[in-house]
Amino acid sequence: MDDRRNRWYYPNMTQPAAIPAFGLYGEGQSLPDVLHCERIRERARLHDWQIAPHSHPNLHQTVLIRRGDARITVDGRTRELALPVLLNIPPWVVHGFRFAARTEGYVLTLPADAFPELLGEHALLAQALSTWGAVAADADLDPLFEALLDEQARDDPARAPMLRALATQVLCRAARSLFATAPGAVPARYAGYMQAFDALVQRHLGENRRVSDHAAELGLTATHLNRICRALAGMSAGRYIEARRLHEAQRLLAYTRQPVAEVGYALGYDDPAYFSRVFRRQMGETPSACRLRLAGSDLPPLTPR
Repeated sequence: MDDRRNRWYYPNMTQPAAIPAFGLYGEGQSLPDVLHCERIRERARLHDWQIAPHSHPNLHQTVLIRRGDARITVDGRTRELALPVLLNIPPWVVHGFRFAARTEGYVLTLPADAFPELLGEHALLAQALSTWGAVAADADLDPLFEALLDEQARDDPARAPMLRALATQVLCRAARSLFATAPGAVPARYAGYMQAFDALVQRHLGENRRVSDHAAELGLTATHLNRICRALAGMSAGRYIEARRLHEAQRLLAYTRQPVAEVGYALGYDDPAYFSRVFRRQMGETPSACRLRLAGSDLPPLTPR
């Protein structure tokens, strides 16, 4: 089995110096499918049923725990879970688990930007789904997760829309329950700020905004914003902005015919030579080499170092 597939969590309960921020298949990697669904036992039993605190920068998870025993740690606070339970875990929320052996349930993982109608900043359900929460799980949720597993194994034109439809039902059910229990929900303060910061960065990629500009819009000091970024992303706010700009540069190089200099200008790099130097230093190749590598390929973009 590809070892990358085991890394939707930190592999043991030893607390690292910085909280890991993982993609489902490895640090910094994008989800390679419309979504991913699996049974808890498929991964957790390989790691003594313990998942150390970590976060997913761009992935939203919904976890159904049906039978067994489980504790969750969110933002440093550990609580027992009354089963059956449905958990809503937005991007950037730092969470970990300790399961009893043979605990039964499912994990549904969605790339947040692929479901803007549910998870986007202005989505009708965003208020509920952008907050971590635990709600009682109805018995009729199980068939939805089983259907997700069945559809995930298929290979036909209806697969992707069916997966999206089933995932939409799961998240809508979660949102309804979270709305009903909103007063008792535990806000993930840092995660909320990080999500808002990420949205600002994406909105102003080409404007050469300073960290202090973003911090002021969020009602924070630059120092506090840097502290949040280092805690959740393992880098400064300035470095995070640059990584986002370079990720967008890769997308433009791969999917447009804009000259390299124009790509740099579009992202706020006034000097094409400087843009090329920054790109090569962080990505390990020149913009032109990146374009050639990705041309006619389904390889995923590289992750900024």
